[in-house]
Amino acid sequence: MSHKLDGLVHTHMAVAVSSGSSNCECYGNVRGTPARRRRRVFVQTETGCVLGMDLDRSDNAHTVKRRLQLALNVPTDERSLTFGDVILKNDLSAIQNDSQLLLTKNVMHRSLSTPCLSPTGRNLQQRDQSGPIEILGCSSNCARTKELIKVIAKAIKNGVDPIPVHGGLGGAYYFRNSRGESVAIVKPTDEEPFAPNNPKGFVGKALGQPGLKPSVRVGETGFREVAAYLLDYDQFANVPPTVLVKVTHSIFNVNDDVNVNNFQSRKNVSKIASLQQFIPHDFDASDHGPSSFPVATVHRIGILDIRIFNTDRHAGNLLVQKLNKVGELCQMELIPIDHGLCLPESLEDPYFEWIHWPQASIPFSEDELEYIKNLDPVRDSDMLQKELPMIREACLRVLVLCTIFLKEAASFGLCLSEIGEMMSREFSRQEEQPSELEVVCIEAKRMIANSDMSVFEAKGGEDYMFDIDSEDLEGDLFPHMAMDFLNKGLFCSGSKGASGHYPLSKLDENFGESEVDVTDWPNQDLFQITPKSSKSLKKTDLVGGRSHRLQSGMGTVSGIRRSANEQLPNTTSFVKLADMSKEEWILFLEKFKELLYPAFANHRSSSTGQIQRQRLGTSCQF
Repeated sequence: MSHKLDGLVHTHMAVAVSSGSSNCECYGNVRGTPARRRRRVFVQTETGCVLGMDLDRSDNAHTVKRRLQLALNVPTDERSLTFGDVILKNDLSAIQNDSQLLLTKNVMHRSLSTPCLSPTGRNLQQRDQSGPIEILGCSSNCARTKELIKVIAKAIKNGVDPIPVHGGLGGAYYFRNSRGESVAIVKPTDEEPFAPNNPKGFVGKALGQPGLKPSVRVGETGFREVAAYLLDYDQFANVPPTVLVKVTHSIFNVNDDVNVNNFQSRKNVSKIASLQQFIPHDFDASDHGPSSFPVATVHRIGILDIRIFNTDRHAGNLLVQKLNKVGELCQMELIPIDHGLCLPESLEDPYFEWIHWPQASIPFSEDELEYIKNLDPVRDSDMLQKELPMIREACLRVLVLCTIFLKEAASFGLCLSEIGEMMSREFSRQEEQPSELEVVCIEAKRMIANSDMSVFEAKGGEDYMFDIDSEDLEGDLFPHMAMDFLNKGLFCSGSKGASGHYPLSKLDENFGESEVDVTDWPNQDLFQITPKSSKSLKKTDLVGGRSHRLQSGMGTVSGIRRSANEQLPNTTSFVKLADMSKEEWILFLEKFKELLYPAFANHRSSSTGQIQRQRLGTSCQF
């Protein structure tokens, strides 16, 4: 490859310093230039502006904000620099190479950092001098994607531009090779549904606010796409290679109301985006009945969906490839895509298209059971925290919880459909009911709340910054718990603390969501609820095109600005995981595991001979 082409692709690989105890790291690029005592970071504003910069040891949050203001001419006063859950003050020693930072407006408190000065003539040296594509983070898992990016860079150099995807709710682009063939799909984070630069009219939110799913923030679906790929060990479920990139091109959309400072008056626009290999396919699962899909393929995708608590596994994001014919039958392969709505920050209602497919009722094979048995949720959590340092603690806890649930359920002998049913909420009398998984979590939280928690009195020093700010989500969300659901009896009569009633009487409205608060309940066994008057939970089925599939000709929505408040579906959060300290979390998981086997036994006995349960099941077709 020529030196010119090699210069188009910038990937930075971390090299640990062997001497000394400091957190300093040396970095070099793939061409083997001398290592530097610097870290490469990518700072994004809440309106989508992106600046890549190298940090020296002397840099702090103030200097980063100043450089951002000088380069992009954006206001930085009364704004905070955040990194995942953490609001950065001055010390940036914990920031890793290739980290993504976000500059957000302060909601309640004025920034504690020194106000930035006005731009000066020296701002030219602050501008981002990087190439058109940079990988944010790089490990052995992205070797295939590096080669793909080189192919894309060569095509761009030869004048082969990307083309926009017309379907779906968010902005997406097919990037092509020199022959004009689609080889990757790129989804900028600031063009997601309700993001500031959404090209299809779905705007109204800043980056970091609740998005299409209130438990998934605007601008944070990109790293979830990468997380799904990283968790798909040995391509067990066949997730296409995916990375997070900073990509610069003139094809990207910038809405007029965002471009008030004329910061992108130049031709090229830089974006943080997910980049996923495009997989040629014949159609998606919505165009074909599931009867011919291989059992093993359905099981493997379902196992991944359970682990990552996929809230939007609809048929449109299962691509179908026709393989060689065997006799009169045509073998098919499924490719799972669009994982931006996985790993939510709190439990909600997942959507599993496969839950009623016949393949999901067939027991797991020995190989599948062995794969599940070898899953290590702690290892998975540590890996994601290393590869995607911006991921929030709440997302990691959902991963750990669901992986434990999967392992215990498979060990008990439940099949895929039974596991999916226990994770899914019921829809009874126009009301949403908590899933069996959520009820187990609520009881586990009640048990630790009623135990001696004196050892956790120091919890006040530990806070999770940046709780989901959803003051825009209006409306009363007080669900009515149907008595027929409560009287089913989740736990066996011999289980610890079981009484056959569910402790769901106390609801607390928190930032637009309705959440069960178990910490204030009296000290008694599982309670029976007295139903309260409530309003029905109305969910909107936001249907769009398939972003990864071949262009279907579906028209875009242009010139229309839809209110995010009107489009966001109401939701109920019965239980949150991020509000526990580390000690409480460990104790919670112990109680959670104690309650699982009685719940499994009761589910199996109560579901025998019953017809399929009615479910709410909202799919975003995202």
